[in-house]
Amino acid sequence: MFSVSQMQEFSMFSFPHIITFLLFLFLCLGLIMYRIKLKPFHLSIKWTLFSILLLCELSFHTWLILTNQWDVKDLPLQMCSLSTFLALYLFIKKDERVFNLLYFIGLLPAILSMVTPELEYQFPHFRFLKYFLHHSAIPLAVLYFILYENYRVPKMAIVKSFLMLNIIAFPIFFLNQLLDTNFFYLASPTESETILSFFGSGIWYYINLEIIGLLVFYITYLPMGMLIKKEGYNL
Repeated sequence: MFSVSQMQEFSMFSFPHIITFLLFLFLCLGLIMYRIKLKPFHLSIKWTLFSILLLCELSFHTWLILTNQWDVKDLPLQMCSLSTFLALYLFIKKDERVFNLLYFIGLLPAILSMVTPELEYQFPHFRFLKYFLHHSAIPLAVLYFILYENYRVPKMAIVKSFLMLNIIAFPIFFLNQLLDTNFFYLASPTESETILSFFGSGIWYYINLEIIGLLVFYITYLPMGMLIKKEGYNL
C-alpha cells in the first residue's frame, strides 16, 4: 500500500477510478440535498474537512521523505496545495476575497483533476487514496462554505480572481525556470495524458492556458450566479 515500486498501474476510467469519482459526486449531492438536516452537525463537517485537507498535505510529504523521494519539485506550490491552504485559512478566519479565489480554483479544477488525474498508482495504494481524498475535500470545502457560512461570489470576482491567480503565477513561472520544476504546470503540460495535454506547446500553450482558464472561471461562476439570482442578492 505504501510501496514506491508496486501498484503502478493506474488506468484512467477503470472501475476503481469511476467508483471513487461517483462516491465524490454522491457526497456533494448529499451535502446539498440534506444541508438543512446536516446543519446541527456543520461544525463536525467543518473540522472533518479541515483535518482531511491538513492530513492529506502532511501525509504526502511524510511518505515522500520516508521513502527517500522528496525533491524540490514536491514543494507545495501546485494549484491543489494553494487551494488547500486557502481553505484551511478560511476554516479559521472569514475572508470573502480569499473565498472568491478558492471558489474558482478549488471547485471545477479539482473536479477535472479527478476526471483526468495525473496519477501512477492504482487502488488501494496510499497515493491513489490520498489523491482522490484530497481532491474531493477541496470542492467539498467550497460547498461547506457556501451552504453553512453563506459565502457568495460577486460577478466581478471572475476578473479580479483571475488577475489574482495570474499575479500568483507570475513569480512561480520564473521559479520553475530557476528550479527546473513545473508548479502550476506553467513549464509544460502534465507528464500523463490529462486535459492540459491538448493545449499545444510553446506560446500557444500559455495562450490556451489563459483562454481556457478564464472560460473555466466563467463556467464555475454560473451556478453561483443562479444561486444569487434565486436568493435575490444584489452582488
